[in-house]
Amino acid sequence: MTVNTKPPSRHTGSLIERAAEAFDLGLHAVPLKPAQPVQAPEIARLAADAPAMPSETRRTAPLPVRDDRVADAPVRGHLRADVDIEHLRDAGFIIPGAPASILSEEFRLIKRTLLLGALGGPKTQPLANGRLILVCSGQPNEGKTFTAVNLALSLATEADIDVLLVDADVAKPEVLSTLGLPGSAGLMDALVDHSLDVERMIIQTNIPKLSVLPAGRAAANDTEALASEHAHALIRGLIDVSPRRIVVFDSAPVLAASPAAVLAHHVGQTLMVVRADQTGEAELRESVELLGGCPNINLMLNSVTYFGSGKKYGAYYGLGD
Repeated sequence: MTVNTKPPSRHTGSLIERAAEAFDLGLHAVPLKPAQPVQAPEIARLAADAPAMPSETRRTAPLPVRDDRVADAPVRGHLRADVDIEHLRDAGFIIPGAPASILSEEFRLIKRTLLLGALGGPKTQPLANGRLILVCSGQPNEGKTFTAVNLALSLATEADIDVLLVDADVAKPEVLSTLGLPGSAGLMDALVDHSLDVERMIIQTNIPKLSVLPAGRAAANDTEALASEHAHALIRGLIDVSPRRIVVFDSAPVLAASPAAVLAHHVGQTLMVVRADQTGEAELRESVELLGGCPNINLMLNSVTYFGSGKKYGAYYGLGD
């Protein structure tokens, strides 16, 4: 992907506003106006007539892996294990089937654009490989795993799709520990050993329509393995299994490790988490350049407190004060 840039701006707007002037990206804004700071992420579609209005995300430590739990024997070619719903709720994540919350409403808005790219609409064709979605950030600790897990949980509430959440952060995988799932073989094992069936490594969870593919054992040549023809076929095969399946990859930070830039070539959509007051403009520029293998990049502005003059977003459901 070629990123079109403009001369440096003299404006002193927000990071996202400056990025809008620097990059010609089709990114999105959600007009949220909370009366008090809320703890939730927000997608930012960069449009001149719709500036981003962020909210504050609750960032929690990953749930500890419960080593005493072992995935059951394969059922129909898959493993089974339970997500600890109570721990997930305590950690501030979306719980499918729970009453509407500010967080769940914001992720409903986030996923609508991604679903349109994945499945198309009455007047829109789906994007090429649009059902493969990469979630990443520029640097560590910007909220990418929090975002990837919540996006997968939100997508799992859709009536007509199945969600596969892939832990593709091989160096520092956090998806299993965040969900409280047991460790198991996964993506990298299938990439290194071509005789392994990646579908048999997928963990079916107790959350309907949500399954997880672990990262597997780290390898010294993980980037090269992800760039191989075998990886292309394997990743493509994840969606060829069923037209109902959407795959969400939680990748390594793009500026901290090379796999994210390689994975961008395999997917049709990228959601990049931008942490306000932490992600610098130069880092944002470099990250977008490195993710150029994906033709459709979205930014999600994270961890910003906004004091609006109107009613808090979510008040319609009785969620505001």
